Amino acid sequence: MSEQNNPQIEPQLDENQIIALRREKLHNIRKERNAYPNDFKRDSFAADLHTQYGEISKEELDPQGIPVKVAGRMMLKRQMGKASFATIQDVTGQIQLYLNNKGVSQEVLDDFNHWDLGDIVGAEGTLFKTNHGELTVRVSDIRLLSKSLRPLPDKHKGLSDQETKYRQRYVDLIANEESRNTFIKRSQIIQSVRNFMVNEHYLEVETPMMHPIPGGATAKPFVTHHNALDIPLYLRIAPELYLKRLVVGGLERVFEINRSFRNEGMSVRHNPEFTMIEFYEAFSDYERMMQMAEDIIRNASHAVNGTAKISYNGKEVDLESPFERLTILGAIKKYNPHYTDEQLNDEEWLKKEIVKHGESLPPSPGIGSLQLALFEGCAEGKLWNPTFIIDYPVEVSPLARASDSKPGLTERFELFVVGRELANGYSELNDPEDQAERFKAQVAQKDAGDDEAMHYDADYIRAMEFGLPPTGGCGIGIDRLVMLLTDSQTIRDVILFPQMRPE
Repeated sequence: MSEQNNPQIEPQLDENQIIALRREKLHNIRKERNAYPNDFKRDSFAADLHTQYGEISKEELDPQGIPVKVAGRMMLKRQMGKASFATIQDVTGQIQLYLNNKGVSQEVLDDFNHWDLGDIVGAEGTLFKTNHGELTVRVSDIRLLSKSLRPLPDKHKGLSDQETKYRQRYVDLIANEESRNTFIKRSQIIQSVRNFMVNEHYLEVETPMMHPIPGGATAKPFVTHHNALDIPLYLRIAPELYLKRLVVGGLERVFEINRSFRNEGMSVRHNPEFTMIEFYEAFSDYERMMQMAEDIIRNASHAVNGTAKISYNGKEVDLESPFERLTILGAIKKYNPHYTDEQLNDEEWLKKEIVKHGESLPPSPGIGSLQLALFEGCAEGKLWNPTFIIDYPVEVSPLARASDSKPGLTERFELFVVGRELANGYSELNDPEDQAERFKAQVAQKDAGDDEAMHYDADYIRAMEFGLPPTGGCGIGIDRLVMLLTDSQTIRDVILFPQMRPE
């Protein structure tokens, strides 16, 4: 009997002793046969069998003798006299196996009784239902395909330690159905986004991940070195400037689901490498981009949850209704009605109020930057249902088109849901001389000590000088979208292998 199923042995063995016992079993197997065979051919998955035969009665199913070959990891095992039951788990779910000495030889049964939870097995047999109505495979042949040398987490407690979940995601996926479902949903969300973009006649493209100049966002990059060229390179912080080069080239609707890298702090919302989608459409503007972002998110929610009215952290989020739109000042005043217009346009008052809310003073000068910092301190976290914050100041939007009717502002939006930013977009700046001046202003800020300010990208200016049509662009954080649609409270729960300190 395996050590997991013997209550007199298991509590007395630590993990090292269990591993030693399993290695001894593996050593004995190697003496007799190939311990890791690769010739078993599965023809059925657990979920498919339950879907196809789960509703058929025992009396109807048993006489059919439907043959199946299943394979998976052994999660449960129990012996009842001369019969044994096991539950195996594949990528789709679990199914029960039944063995007795009428179906398999005594030698096979003896081997099986020495196998352990976590072992990967392949079984052949016919379907039937137990007296309790559970769909089961009556085994005629079973083989050990891969020996598990380490014990699984306790079946009742599961894997509960958060750090172990992140460091040993492979164990988390074995032990926790909720984690498996989260990452299956992540894949479905990304696929729904991709399908939506293709249906909107966008072309999926790939742009460089190593840049000679970091650009497309205000962020601190990771730096590496290319030996053959003997030049520094930067892991991309955003694909924006390359995607807009493609719009210049005549690819009028492009998108990229990309990995980007920012050498900044980590939090429940931030990981140094992350996934986002960026898309650009010629002859478009930020109004069209807001509608695209809204439709993408709503469509993804329907794809994985069957509804756009979801629950997050126990509270409803309405993704079905039209998303609200507010200016920065409108949002501040909505949640802080005691603020006056005079105060919100007083630089010294703003600075004191920003500090009072625990925010740092912005490196960029200007009333707009101060208003934005105050918004982040007193209003951003209160935006629960999806809200577009629109018309950002020029000084914090170096790539966005200036508004024709609102001096000092740009045609830019950020989308907030459950108190966190989810998307950023704007009518793209397509005046090369204006862009060159804004790059110069960013360089001046960098020289003054702002590590996140942009470099001057001469090749991008050259591309713009060939003519960038009026264009709308948007980026949506895929990791944060998955957090929202799977009710996950930290970004580490939706990234398979989040960045962590070495053990």
